[in-house]
Amino acid sequence: QVQLLESGGGLVQPGGSLKLSCTASGSTFTDYTMGWFRQAPGKEREFVAAIRSGDNKVMYAESVKGRFTISRDIGKMSGHLQMNSLTPDDTAVYYCAARGANLNYGSFTRSNVYPYWGQGTQVTVSS
Repeated sequence: QVQLLESGGGLVQPGGSLKLSCTASGSTFTDYTMGWFRQAPGKEREFVAAIRSGDNKVMYAESVKGRFTISRDIGKMSGHLQMNSLTPDDTAVYYCAARGANLNYGSFTRSNVYPYWGQGTQVTVSS
């Protein structure tokens, strides 16, 4: 089993930045795809970004493109989501998700392809 732990959430003013981290423990994988999803109050969970370890291919939701950057740590199953120019619309619980394989690029956005999920970390953007 793989356990994922997110960290780095908090309260930030509009225009500010936060960096989320996701660390895996347990039976980790050398090859993996890591995704970030978020869920705002009263809304469905939505895709934010994903990266696969084999070639560092990344994908972003249109709403965060140019503001968020996903990355991973070489040699271990962990990654980060750097979030800049945050707006109140970014307020949500952010979840890290992972699969122990290099997913097809077209599958990155699908939450049901990730078997492992963290508990989530709250990000609140407010003045």
